[in-house]
Amino acid sequence: MKGNKGEWSEIYTLLKLLSDTKVFVGDKFLNRIPDLLYPIIKILRDETNGHFEYSVKDSLVFISDGESILKIPIYLFKENAGLLLNRIKEAHSSSFEVPEIEEFLSEIKCSSLKAKSNSKTDIRIVIHDARTNLQPELGFSIKSQLGGASTLLNAGRTTNFIYRVICDRMSISLIDEINEINTRSKIKDRIEALNDNNAKIQFVRTENKVFGNNLTLIDSLLPNILADIVFSFYSSSLSYIADLIENAEVRNPMNFDTSYNHRFYEYKIKKLLTEVALGMMPSTLWNGVYDATGGYLIVKEDGEVLSYHLYNKNMFEDYLFHNTKLDTASSSRHRFGEVYKEDGDFFIKLNLQIRFRK
Repeated sequence: MKGNKGEWSEIYTLLKLLSDTKVFVGDKFLNRIPDLLYPIIKILRDETNGHFEYSVKDSLVFISDGESILKIPIYLFKENAGLLLNRIKEAHSSSFEVPEIEEFLSEIKCSSLKAKSNSKTDIRIVIHDARTNLQPELGFSIKSQLGGASTLLNAGRTTNFIYRVICDRMSISLIDEINEINTRSKIKDRIEALNDNNAKIQFVRTENKVFGNNLTLIDSLLPNILADIVFSFYSSSLSYIADLIENAEVRNPMNFDTSYNHRFYEYKIKKLLTEVALGMMPSTLWNGVYDATGGYLIVKEDGEVLSYHLYNKNMFEDYLFHNTKLDTASSSRHRFGEVYKEDGDFFIKLNLQIRFRK
């Protein structure tokens, strides 16, 4: 088997959960919440060679394919999870092998790094909830901090926002001067140059109409709110979602009635982050129906695995809100960041990309 740190993290998560025999829940700052955990009844995994169930009882993991059953001591899962964690941390190449654990993976019926799935779900877990005495099956997408920071919303031309530039001094020569700015932070510097020339920048629409409609479906004002936040990102030093939203709450660009201290912007952006996390993609018609996944398992840098799930909706939303930021994607690839003239008016496109914080 050969894969990158993210792919190996999926196998690590399987081994780690079975060695822990329980799912721990995290708070918004990626700390384990004391006394909030769920014993694992079984983990379900679809492999290329069949469907397997990993059940935990006493000191053994029972592996069943519907016909035969294997019994593997839990301590072997713990040993191999530790070994794999060290190899992931030590890896310097983008794709690598871990031959030391291949025999064990073969024994426990793991024939591929990534479980077979048609949705965002990487792993399905049946837990025991002592509060309700129920045993729900929960789907998770695995996000690993062992590699690079992963994205929540990938950039593309589909995530461009179009703004009208209104400036009395605007001319072809000024456009050329601004577009020739090629610094490391060129997009922000171009916005600063427009501000220096007293330009007013007004949101017009999303470049992709499906994305705009998806946002409107979630909340009718979300395209305007998100456009304001994107512009704030490119015109300030703010990048963390929580900071950008706090800034919006203070400025109140949508003129909400805040006399009773409603957190309008935070509430609406949390809904957006949740919809994106659970299936909404910019270029695909969104009907509000989530993929099978209902949350995330986060593999921390120290190897701890924490869960966030709609099963604990407020914690899931808080995690997304406090652990994401806006990032600048490739302006040449996604065609944004230059002032252009169209039908006698001037415009600029700015791009949205949401990434997890490291």
